[in-house]
Amino acid sequence: MDEPVQTPEPATASTAPRGGIAAVFSQHRRAWLIAAGALVFVLLSSGAVFAGTQTGGNEPAAASAVSSSTATPSPTPTVDPARPVPAEATTASRLRTCSVAGLAADTRLADFQAQVVNATTGEVLFDRGGTTSSRTASVMKVLTSAAALNVLGSDYRATTRVVKGAEPGQIVLVGGGDLTLSRLPTGQEPFYTGAAHLDDLATQTMVAWAADPANPPITSLVLDSSYFSGPDWDDGWARTELGLGYMPEITALMVDGDRNEPTRSTSARSEDPIARAGQAFADALGGGLAISQATAPAGAAQLGAVQSAPVSTLIQQSLIVSDNTIAEMLARLVAIENGAGNSFSALQQGIVGGLAAYGIDTTGMIIKDGSGLSPNNAVSPAYLTALFVKVNAREGNLGVLFDGLPVAGGPRGSLSYSDRFAGANSAADGAVFAKTGWIDTGYTLAGVIHSADGTPLTFAIYAIGNVSSNAKIAIDTLTTGFFHCGDNLSNN
Repeated sequence: MDEPVQTPEPATASTAPRGGIAAVFSQHRRAWLIAAGALVFVLLSSGAVFAGTQTGGNEPAAASAVSSSTATPSPTPTVDPARPVPAEATTASRLRTCSVAGLAADTRLADFQAQVVNATTGEVLFDRGGTTSSRTASVMKVLTSAAALNVLGSDYRATTRVVKGAEPGQIVLVGGGDLTLSRLPTGQEPFYTGAAHLDDLATQTMVAWAADPANPPITSLVLDSSYFSGPDWDDGWARTELGLGYMPEITALMVDGDRNEPTRSTSARSEDPIARAGQAFADALGGGLAISQATAPAGAAQLGAVQSAPVSTLIQQSLIVSDNTIAEMLARLVAIENGAGNSFSALQQGIVGGLAAYGIDTTGMIIKDGSGLSPNNAVSPAYLTALFVKVNAREGNLGVLFDGLPVAGGPRGSLSYSDRFAGANSAADGAVFAKTGWIDTGYTLAGVIHSADGTPLTFAIYAIGNVSSNAKIAIDTLTTGFFHCGDNLSNN
């Protein structure tokens, strides 16, 4: 704030200069005019730019009050050159600090691959060879199930029929790919809960046959398994799996997954599942029939039919205990339904085509079977994490798949066994929903983690190569690490 200008005090008679009051006034008048002029000049100079800018003139508006021999020029405004502006604002990446590097370096994981994704944002949090396609072991059943839900639908049922044969007294048992059909009497529950029963089909057949008085007694039974074509055994499977009870020969006509013991999950299988099914049906009809194998006559009259449980049930039965038989059944039915063919060689086109609707890149995917027993299958961890994002969101029918996944520490299934998520890893009990996998050259685990911080994660872990059963412990420990880290999981 400026200081006020002081006015000179008037002189007295005793102090007045020569010339008297007039002279004094004259001197003060000159001094006042000089001071006033100076003040006006200062004020006008300080406001010249403002006044000139506002009026557009070359001189301040108050210039008429005081004459000046030199006009004060108005400065020329300058404009800063344009600065480049980013097209979009960038967001700084979050610094994540929870590392599982030590757990991932466990030598029990052998040739290690893995990927973890935030299922809400789609951000890849952890990646080790995630885009490389490798053997999946039984995690393949996830792909088979997803393809079946898309191509067949959750309500599809496989049908086994009986029709009239080409000769008098002849009937034909036509396999429709239901590998769960049971030879146990109705009322006795086989391993496959809800399965159709041969004795029901036999009853329908005899009633329909007897309804036509022109029919002679039934004397021969033809078995038609042409709905699937051979070979019945994939060349990548160890033949020992048959005797160990993990896999049957794949034919369109069989009973109880061709188990010796219909109520047991793991039970030795036979060398001829078609013959076993045929003999069981002949026995249900009263026995004494001549049995042969051929194709049913076109347009033959139907005498009876039974259906499998729906695909939704079959998927859950396959996933929870990693049942190979149902997985191969579904894979073959998918290939047939979408026109790829009815053999092992049709599964590449059938399964990959069945997955197309999910919009995930299938480049590099190799499908040799539906169960994952073949070491020649190849799917990337990245494909699985992307698919499980959709499974976790229950897109379309995929909620059926989620509901069939084993749960760490759960009441049943392959993650409830005593050697899974034990000890400190039990911290993740109830939070890991995942499909297990095991073949001689690999252990795998893939699914969904509801992590400790509430973040849903999708993950896939492969331990490939020279592995032993303790790879499962290393896999569970790493998975528990993902659970603890949640969205703070670091890729370092």
